[in-house]
Amino acid sequence: MKNTQNDYINSINLNAGSNFPYLVLDVRNDQSYPRSPGFQVMHWHEDLQFIYVLDGEIEIKTLDTSVRVNKSSGIFINKNVIHLVKKSLFCHYNSFIFPDYFLKFYFGSPGEALVRRIVGKDELSICCFPKEAEWSNSILSILFKLTDLENRKTEFYSYEVLCLLSALWLEVCRNIQIPTENTATVVGTRMQKFLQYISEHYGEDISLDQLAGSGNVSKSECLRCFKTSMQTTPYKYLTEYRLSKAAELLKNSDESIGNIAESVGFRQISHFGKCFKEKTGASPRDYRKKI
Repeated sequence: MKNTQNDYINSINLNAGSNFPYLVLDVRNDQSYPRSPGFQVMHWHEDLQFIYVLDGEIEIKTLDTSVRVNKSSGIFINKNVIHLVKKSLFCHYNSFIFPDYFLKFYFGSPGEALVRRIVGKDELSICCFPKEAEWSNSILSILFKLTDLENRKTEFYSYEVLCLLSALWLEVCRNIQIPTENTATVVGTRMQKFLQYISEHYGEDISLDQLAGSGNVSKSECLRCFKTSMQTTPYKYLTEYRLSKAAELLKNSDESIGNIAESVGFRQISHFGKCFKEKTGASPRDYRKKI
């Protein structure tokens, strides 16, 4: 990423710190199990991510592009890529999130070269695996096996996952060519400035004038960039960002709920509570008790 990662939401792997930091999200429409910090907000993570769509259609947006992925198709999202996954009408998908060292076998392994070919490359931020493409059949078959594995876990589950992920990566390396250029766009460059401004000032009262000024554009152009890049408004994104920051503080600090609400930009605790419950399904107090 060209900007510092602190400018955006870092969606931490919920299984980070365990001896098997492999996270599978089962998402149906607006409900994710388990609920990830980056759900329905622009975010990034240090892990690799594969998605397999079981039903319906989803849209993946980065700062530079937007793609739709339909039933029985999949997508790869590289580490550190700022992105958002949105539903298109009804959807049901599984998201597989894991660190790249799963694929390296051991320190000094020749497999490290095949990991470095793709991981972290700006030229390959995302890659779609459409069901219509013959070359992607082997990749989609393994993604389906990973989905099926969640329904029949045995004592060999962890090892089966590792074997499937290694086979998956091999097929990706066999079939994917790294683009020679990074196709940054004007909208993407402006969005980086807007999102950076929000990350630095989200605890303050931010006006549309101020946000547009951070990118040296008009208010209407600022609104257009958000609509084009993320299909949302600056206000909605700012609210989602504040709620995600509040969730981090509820989890990692002993600050009072009132102080947390104030620090992330909510001036009325009642409004904060209402918005937080709409996003997470729990009140701030109940959310803190669960974690």
